[in-house]
Amino acid sequence: MEEELNVTYLIFDGHIELQKYRYLYFMAFFIVYILILCSNSTIVYLIWKHQDLHEPMYIFIAALLLNSVLYSTNIYPKLLIDFLSEKQIITYQECLVQYFMFYTLVDSEFLLLAAMSYDRYVSICKPLQYPTIMRKTMVFIFLALAWLIPACQFVGLATMSANQKLCSFTLKVIFCNNTFFKLFCVASRSISVFGVFTLLNDVILPVIFIIFSYTRILIICYRSSGEVRKKAAQTCLPHLLLLINYFFLITYDLIIVRLESDFVKTARLIMTLQLVLYNPLFNPIIYGLKMKEISKHLKRLFCQDKIK
Repeated sequence: MEEELNVTYLIFDGHIELQKYRYLYFMAFFIVYILILCSNSTIVYLIWKHQDLHEPMYIFIAALLLNSVLYSTNIYPKLLIDFLSEKQIITYQECLVQYFMFYTLVDSEFLLLAAMSYDRYVSICKPLQYPTIMRKTMVFIFLALAWLIPACQFVGLATMSANQKLCSFTLKVIFCNNTFFKLFCVASRSISVFGVFTLLNDVILPVIFIIFSYTRILIICYRSSGEVRKKAAQTCLPHLLLLINYFFLITYDLIIVRLESDFVKTARLIMTLQLVLYNPLFNPIIYGLKMKEISKHLKRLFCQDKIK
């Protein structure tokens, strides 16, 4: 720890052989970050530009991809700076901001997926009522709640953490996540209770709601025609794959604090990297290439570029 002008610095100790591979790490993550920005932004642009994509399902997809851009921008620039720096450090205040942004965007992803599952449920199970239920006002309310609820909760957690006394200044990770709770001299019961409430509110309840929604959809599809089953598979399967992957990664992120001393450093780094690689990188593929209408506009966009 270094203290200058009352600034507390934390050390990232999760990197492996950084001195040897720093330029390789930098180039690999720089390329991945550019791919994430370009691929996600392209689909968001297409949804914004084309009127036929101004439907609730595509608006939620655009919000999810915008979430991926913000999520990656919270992590990658600092990682790239650390790869080329002699010391991998961050101020405690900056760490709290990164922690706040990381979990706000993670939890908002679960809430966005819950909103998407409700949209699919109404579309497939109550098609005649769909235009009445999924109005623009309802969509904007879902979007606002998906971002505001986690933000308000993690402002509280970050504020409570800012007042804690630190007895350690080394994080065994490569960016600020919930492992910084291990730095506190005394574990805070209020932070733990608030954290459990946030987990229940932003992750567990949305996941239960999503499972309920898709169960109802599967029951309806089983009783319906092949066309309905095909439509359900095209729109629901990507959401389920994304949810399953994300849920297991976040479960790892939550339990790693308990197993920190027993977890192999290389395995911890690999699992942590999956948190910042999989969804931001594969979301555009899942929603861009697998969604028929978006895929159609993507082909037109690139064909126009070739003609020009």
